[in-house]
Amino acid sequence: MAGPPRSVDEAIARFDEAVARYDGTSREAAVARRRHYQRAARSLGKRIAGMGAAIVALIVATIAFGLIVGPIGINGLFVVAFLTLVILLLFSFWPSEPKRVEYNEQLPTKAVVRQLDSLLVRERAALPAPAARRVDEISATLPLLESRLAEIDALDPLAQDARRLMGKHLPDLLERYERVPAQYRQERDGEGLTVDERLVTSLDAARGTLDDIAARLAESERQKFETQGRFIESRYKDPSGLSNT
Repeated sequence: MAGPPRSVDEAIARFDEAVARYDGTSREAAVARRRHYQRAARSLGKRIAGMGAAIVALIVATIAFGLIVGPIGINGLFVVAFLTLVILLLFSFWPSEPKRVEYNEQLPTKAVVRQLDSLLVRERAALPAPAARRVDEISATLPLLESRLAEIDALDPLAQDARRLMGKHLPDLLERYERVPAQYRQERDGEGLTVDERLVTSLDAARGTLDDIAARLAESERQKFETQGRFIESRYKDPSGLSNT
C-alpha cells in the first residue's frame, strides 16, 4: 500500500493518476485537463475581481457624492442601478479563453502554447484512440516548451518553427480533420492512408519535431550548466589560490 505523499507535487501526481484511471484516459490527458481548468478558473477569478472592484468604486463614488453634494434621491438611485447593470453587462462580455488558437506573429509564445494546450484538451475526445494518444504525448511536452521558449528571442529560428507549428499548423490540422464527415474518414488517399491514419502520421511528425525542439532547448541549458560548473570548479577547487585572484 502506498504511503502518504511526501510533497504537494507528489499528491497532485497521484490525483492525476486517479483521475486518469477513473476516466479511462492517460495520466498526460489528466494533467493537461487540470492545466486547462486552472487557466479557466484564473480567467473567471479575474472577471469576478474586476466586476467587484467596479461595483465597489461605484458605491464609494455614490457615498462620496451624498456626503459632499447631498442625498442622491430617487433619480440618483435609478442612475446607480443603471450603472450597476452596465457594469454587469460589460463584464459578462469579458474576453474569455479563445476556442481556437488565434495565432499571429506578435502573440506571446506563452499564449501560443497555452492556447494549443487548451485546444488539445477540448479536441481529444473527438479523435480516434491512436490520435488521442499522440495528442497526450504532445501535451506532455508543452509545459517545458512554454518555459524554455519564453526565455529565448522570438526571432530565433527555433522559436519561430515551434510557434508556427503550435500556433498554426497543428490547429489547422485538427480543424481540417473535423471538417471531413465521419463516413468518409475510412476512405484511402493516393498513398493508401485513411483520414484517421493520415491524422496519426501527421501528429507523429509534429510530436517528433516538438520533442526535438524540447531536447535542443534542454541541451542548451545543460551546456550552460556544464560551463558554469566547470568555471566554479576551476575557480574554487583549490582554496589556496583564492588569495591570489
